[in-house]
Amino acid sequence: MKNRFDRPVATCVAVKKAVPVVPHYLQAHYWWAYVHPRAVHVFERQWLVNLILWGNYKRLCNAVLHDYGHRLPGRTLQIACAYGDLTPRLADCVTSDGSLEIVDILPIQLENLASKLERDAPIKLHCMDSAALGFADASFDRALLFFLLHEQPQAVRERTLAEALRVVRPGGTLTIVDYAPPSRFNPLRYFWKPVLDRLEPFARDLFSEEVTAWLPKAGGFVSMGKQSFFGGMYQMLTLQVAETGHERQAGG
Repeated sequence: MKNRFDRPVATCVAVKKAVPVVPHYLQAHYWWAYVHPRAVHVFERQWLVNLILWGNYKRLCNAVLHDYGHRLPGRTLQIACAYGDLTPRLADCVTSDGSLEIVDILPIQLENLASKLERDAPIKLHCMDSAALGFADASFDRALLFFLLHEQPQAVRERTLAEALRVVRPGGTLTIVDYAPPSRFNPLRYFWKPVLDRLEPFARDLFSEEVTAWLPKAGGFVSMGKQSFFGGMYQMLTLQVAETGHERQAGG
């Protein structure tokens, strides 16, 4: 049986590969939000996504688009689908010589995303594990992780970050938007964390540690900046993949 994202509609197509096994942590902890067939019908509502992020969804999406200069030349990779209008807005920024590719391990999420995109959008959808990306090294000009890391156990989170950096070319960027350790003056620090502990047990890591704790120890990247939002509860971290000595010399 074909899924909607399987159809080759103009340039908005899916790359057909073997569907990976859904990880146990997704089945155990996120069946209600992403895996169950009714999840999409419940959560694919702009107002609800915004409410979950305490009214910050549009602000965080705007920050990403502004950081990209509202232009996406070359190849852009979004790692994991997102509820709401983030991906259609990214698609609107793709230049004539650019493309946007999205990976997700769940076919149901790719099907839902395909339904939100224009039929001639310059997009490819891949059913793929974020911790084992099937792309060659340095394949993309930029990659985006939008509220994915807090949903993953530490070992998976570390592999996802390593893979994201691996597939970005030297000089390219990895943008991470997710939870962060909130200010001690933020009252939600004491209310929201217990809620997340029950619903999203891995999110507590991002409330207590910086993302840098899970980046590859070998380095190979430099921090380009960090922005904080909503009393420090959310962050946007931009990393640039370091150029090798040979590449720096060739560049002048």
